Amino acid sequence: SVDLPLMSRTELIGNYPNPFNPSTTISFYLESGGETNLSIYNIRGQKVRDLVSGYINAGNYQIIWDGKDNMRKDMSSGVYFYRLETAGRVEMKKAMLLK
Repeated sequence: SVDLPLMSRTELIGNYPNPFNPSTTISFYLESGGETNLSIYNIRGQKVRDLVSGYINAGNYQIIWDGKDNMRKDMSSGVYFYRLETAGRVEMKKAMLLK
């Protein structure tokens, strides 16, 4: 277990491990509750997976991405982007899947 630093604002912290196989844990902090979306996109900018979609409370979160798309199909090796969208804030970071 990793101790996350105390955050003072909403922040997409990162993912570990990176590169990953077969899964990675994406960490983020919300300073206040609200509608939140965490999605995975391929290198072409196409959404391949919704990890979080809806209202969640303030706090630290660790969400596991298993390297699969919304149809539960294994994704191929490559660079993917994970995007956190909350009220008034969008952040994106990169993850690499290696098989």
